[in-house]
Amino acid sequence: MAGDAVGVGLIGFGTIGTGVVKVLQRNESVLSERLGFPLRLVRIADLDTRRDRGVPLDGVRFDDDSDALIDDPEVSIVVELVGGYDAARRLTLRAIDRGKHVVTANKALLALHGNEIFDAAARKGVDVAFEASVGGGIPILRSMREGLSANRIDSLHGIMNGTTNYVLTEMEETGEPFEAVLKRAQDLGYAEADPSFDVDGVDAAHKLTLLTAMAFGAELTFKEIPTEGIRGVTPLDIEVTRDLGYRIKLLGIAKLHVGEDGGERIEARVHPTLIPASSLLAKVDGAMNAIAVHGNAVGPTLFYGAGAGEMPTASAVVADLMEIAREIRRGQAGRVAPLSYVPDHLRPKPLVPLAELHGRCYLVFTALDHPGVLARIAGELGDHGIGIQSVVQKGEVAQKEQGGSVPVVVFTHPAREGAVRQALERIDGLPEVTAPTRLIRIEEGV
Repeated sequence: MAGDAVGVGLIGFGTIGTGVVKVLQRNESVLSERLGFPLRLVRIADLDTRRDRGVPLDGVRFDDDSDALIDDPEVSIVVELVGGYDAARRLTLRAIDRGKHVVTANKALLALHGNEIFDAAARKGVDVAFEASVGGGIPILRSMREGLSANRIDSLHGIMNGTTNYVLTEMEETGEPFEAVLKRAQDLGYAEADPSFDVDGVDAAHKLTLLTAMAFGAELTFKEIPTEGIRGVTPLDIEVTRDLGYRIKLLGIAKLHVGEDGGERIEARVHPTLIPASSLLAKVDGAMNAIAVHGNAVGPTLFYGAGAGEMPTASAVVADLMEIAREIRRGQAGRVAPLSYVPDHLRPKPLVPLAELHGRCYLVFTALDHPGVLARIAGELGDHGIGIQSVVQKGEVAQKEQGGSVPVVVFTHPAREGAVRQALERIDGLPEVTAPTRLIRIEEGV
């Protein structure tokens, strides 16, 4: 085999870390044949050194000393798989400071501290690779950074969280409420004991932050992205929208807005969304992920695959290791800017306020079953310039709730969201309306 091995140190020997070791061992020969030299796992560090991960570690030093791993001269690339913010940030910055390249799957870390980490890496002349942080085994980031680099990206829409997609798929197939399906997802291991990051949309917002930077050169943190989760989605929503040709998906959405003066603003948001059942994204079920990217030269593209899991994510981590190992052998890091745009052209760009969005909405009012109530609701919508496309009250679905209230479903014509919100504030203040109105946005061109 030509050439000396490139040494790898792994921090975090959990599910994904174990998968990385499996890929390095099982595919050792094919990796070496593709690289022209071997990758060698030198050290592993994890706080739990007693649990058997079911993989042989012959010739690999395994202890709980992450700092010693980073300082080891035989380690050229540090793989950070500890997750979270504080410890991961410290270890990543320490590795960079020691002149080590870093591979991470930690989207939360990069969504919050990415600017600091990438700046530090640029100063030290090392690479930070993070393909596994978005879409698991789907090569979406490498495609954005290289395969689609000739395009101005106009928009992207993505199912970026497998847990929420599994829950919504199961709700549709079984008719069960959110809480029951979530509990089953936890029992099956699809959802964490504390599922908040997933079901509240935070995980998807982390991923959308990175995609937005790569698509538009926009510098932002995930906290700036308007984010809603799926806790409020009900069997009523699933049934009514399915019958009218839609499916509900938790989408991360980003679009480029160019003003008449050439100024750019970015639309970025995460929320449950109605999309036509005929669209490709609507056909993505279970725990799978998919991201649709529209470029001004290539047109529509779709990236589909397993968005999480031991082996798909490990596949992306090891691909990053191979890319960096090649650069080490060439003696030159930074062949491609990590966020696609060179650092000087990454800059804050204003976000389009939600109030300015213009589109159709699905609204569910809960109101007393009294004469004239629907007319009052329609009147308030009309006073704010919002047209009604259709109203739905169907059999079992429209049965009276406690206190004599019934759900009334309205699909609107396209309207400005700010006007819709103003109308809903007035409607929710009516004495006949007994619960806050639910709103789900509709995306037609997905």
